[in-house]
Amino acid sequence: MRPGKKRRESAAAPKREQSRRPENRRETKPSSDAVAGRNPVVEALRAKVPAKELLVAERVEIDERMQEAMRLAKNQNLIIKEVSRGVLDGLTGTTMHQGIALVIKPFQYANFEELLKRLKTSEKPGLLIGLDGVTDPHNLGAIVRSAAAFDADAVVIPERRTAAMTGSAWKSSAGAAARLPISQVTNLVRSLEDAKKAGYFIVGLDAQGDESLPQFSLSLESIYVIVGSEGKGLSRLVRETCDLILSIPMKSDVESLNASVATAIVLHQIAANRAAVTL
Repeated sequence: MRPGKKRRESAAAPKREQSRRPENRRETKPSSDAVAGRNPVVEALRAKVPAKELLVAERVEIDERMQEAMRLAKNQNLIIKEVSRGVLDGLTGTTMHQGIALVIKPFQYANFEELLKRLKTSEKPGLLIGLDGVTDPHNLGAIVRSAAAFDADAVVIPERRTAAMTGSAWKSSAGAAARLPISQVTNLVRSLEDAKKAGYFIVGLDAQGDESLPQFSLSLESIYVIVGSEGKGLSRLVRETCDLILSIPMKSDVESLNASVATAIVLHQIAANRAAVTL
């Protein structure tokens, strides 16, 4: 494991080689909770993504990034295991892991019903952000980061057809995922209906809107903003449940904005409108 340390070949070596056979790789399913590659692992450790263990391949070349990864893992009291490349192939679903992977802990989602109950006691208008078909974990992480920056109360994601809080999403959030509640719901439309009963207005983002920024008549109300995918936009049932569709004015030759960029623009405007009233 240490640079320059010589390894003694033994009769056990052939057994370790057996773990590289394709059939052994298939025994371990690719994990969405594993960050692979030297730079991604170091960045995840620097961001203090909650992790369980660091896996390092046998006989891997120890460079500066590997040294830093092991040092950071040790400082965070993580288990460091030496495993065969076959195990890493199976865990990460790729052979391009560069001999290292960080296994992160399952994300602890907030319960949506409990979240609504807690927000009822707040004196300020609520602000929830929901994702409808946003499948890129980097977009999810960036949206979480913007939501925390502009004082949203939580981000809500459905269990299916939307990115989950994996290591990539956590890293993209730049640590905001540790400060902002994130709820995963079985049915997004049902969460909209529950929020309506709790006094929230449902606002969908779409290029063809009832209102356009900077004007937004519901800024001072409790609102649940729904962000659709960059390509398909809002799903039909979600759109039909919305009380208002809000758009961002753009030049005619630009079809759409990245989901995380659009969310940041809208959240900034909401924050500005609310701040103007409290001044």
